[in-house]
Amino acid sequence: MTQLQAAPLKTLSFSGRRSAVAAARPRHATATFRCSAAARSYIITLLPGDGIGPEVVAVAKDVLSAAGAKEGVELRFREMLMGGAALDAVGVPLPDETLAAAQASDAILLGAIGGYKWDSNEKHLKPETGLLNIRAGLGVFANLRPATVLPQLVDASTLKKEVAEGVDIMVVRELTGGIYFGQPRGFGTNDMGEEIGFNTEIYSVSEIDRIARVAFEVARKRGGKLCSVDKANVLEASMLWRKRVTAIASEFPDVELSHMYVDNASMQLVRNPKQFDTIVTNNIFGDILSDEASMITGSIGMLPSASVGESGPGLFEPIHGSAPDIAGQDKANPLATILSAAMLLKYGLGAETAAKRIETAVTETLDNGFRTGDIYSPGTTLVGCKRMGEEVLKALESQK
Repeated sequence: MTQLQAAPLKTLSFSGRRSAVAAARPRHATATFRCSAAARSYIITLLPGDGIGPEVVAVAKDVLSAAGAKEGVELRFREMLMGGAALDAVGVPLPDETLAAAQASDAILLGAIGGYKWDSNEKHLKPETGLLNIRAGLGVFANLRPATVLPQLVDASTLKKEVAEGVDIMVVRELTGGIYFGQPRGFGTNDMGEEIGFNTEIYSVSEIDRIARVAFEVARKRGGKLCSVDKANVLEASMLWRKRVTAIASEFPDVELSHMYVDNASMQLVRNPKQFDTIVTNNIFGDILSDEASMITGSIGMLPSASVGESGPGLFEPIHGSAPDIAGQDKANPLATILSAAMLLKYGLGAETAAKRIETAVTETLDNGFRTGDIYSPGTTLVGCKRMGEEVLKALESQK
């Protein structure tokens, strides 16, 4: 008989595989977005993290402050350790005081996590474990990842101009369920005495319903089209996913719902990406497809993300990694973090006018021809991380 050794949480109970707090969440709850910046003073927790994280967060902080000041929004910042930096300083990737500070704030801006230095650490001592834990601690379950091809950067896409031009996709990824968190998981031996590793893809009705509602709401505010991506021809978890998304669709008659298998979706994203408006999918498929969609834009250095939950602060971060090979060299592209700051204002604080100021300043900076190395092309001006931030600030400060 195959011998299985489950990881720390050993129960096989599907309903009990996650925290009691998560299990107690209301069935029909959905993500919370602030509608207006009624309060004018907010606490922002900064998590610079590792690699280029401190560089891009420092730039984004200045832009965030300037945009807030333009609209009379006071932002107070506190910087905390997380990831490899926390491991080096205190021996854990997410110190208790960091999580407490994040939970007590109005929004969190994260730089980047990880690096070669910690790759050989045991799982619980990897920087990425800190990221998973803070997502769980904040209760964020919906990850919003836009992939928009800006007119100034259409030639940076690896796709033909006529394919990439005009692409504007939002991927809504379920963030706290599925195979990344499912139990049982771990290592064991099979009947042949071979070592095996195993994971469990599992979703409950409540988990699917809440992410579906977020996606329908997002699609309603965009182009009114939602594509649900699954593997319902093979996986039981996907069969339930499709059943529930279809059921939730009745609550949103103004949104056009379609379904697509994940293998076809990955092909269609490079064949005809403009057919998509909003995509909703599970954790692992969303992890992969959102990265694929990001490369249509030409550089992951341009793309922000937001992770939100039923209540409490959201987590806002660029989708790029820590890029340790260029850390400290002033080569990083800070625009993804700056645009994450705009999402923080819009979705986290309800300060949409301030968010629009940042987006407009980024567009103007690109119109003026400034480029970091990852998006540089002949005829444009090559600048570093700090200079790019200065140009965005200059464009921001020139606004009336």
